[in-house]
Amino acid sequence: MRHRRRGRTLGRSPAHRKALLKNLTSALFLTERDASLDDNAPKVPGRITTTTHKAKEVRPLVEKCITIAKKSLASAEEASKYATQADRGTDAYKAWRKSDDWQKWAAARAPVVAAQRRVVQLIGDREATSILFDTIAERFVDRPGGYTRILKLATPRLGDNGQRAILELVGKNDRVKRKAEKPSFDDAAPASEPVDEPVAEAKEEATS
Repeated sequence: MRHRRRGRTLGRSPAHRKALLKNLTSALFLTERDASLDDNAPKVPGRITTTTHKAKEVRPLVEKCITIAKKSLASAEEASKYATQADRGTDAYKAWRKSDDWQKWAAARAPVVAAQRRVVQLIGDREATSILFDTIAERFVDRPGGYTRILKLATPRLGDNGQRAILELVGKNDRVKRKAEKPSFDDAAPASEPVDEPVAEAKEEATS
């Protein structure tokens, strides 16, 4: 019996299952990278296709990583006030390293570094982590939760007939809601115009 054992085993050992969830999470974040740098660019960024059971299992991990990255945005914004635009190794950069601004920048940047290390520990991919902190987290600043959605596909997977589903980030591929247009009575056929009196008299003379 599996009493008090939450989640699906997915037919894998614990180590294999954790690696699977890490790879799926990294794959979702990596779809947001620059397409020009990717030889096999995805058709739709922010979307992966997998089985329904895998999508439901990996969704909490994706939501947790986005929440960690989103909470660090305030510290990153505070650290940007003390940052420098000078290139590393220049005299201006060396002078900034010896100033008090560097101390303030390092203190404000510490929560961001801790958050990045935590996400790397969760998913094991530094490139996906950088994309998450630089691109994805900014979209969900005003969103309290629910960063992903699962859409079931009608056609099963070839080979084992598994039920497929799409796991995607919300806010980018959302459907546009359109209100139903109500019929306007102003556009109806115009009423019969009043006939001028001279025209009416002419018609009466013609009939008589």
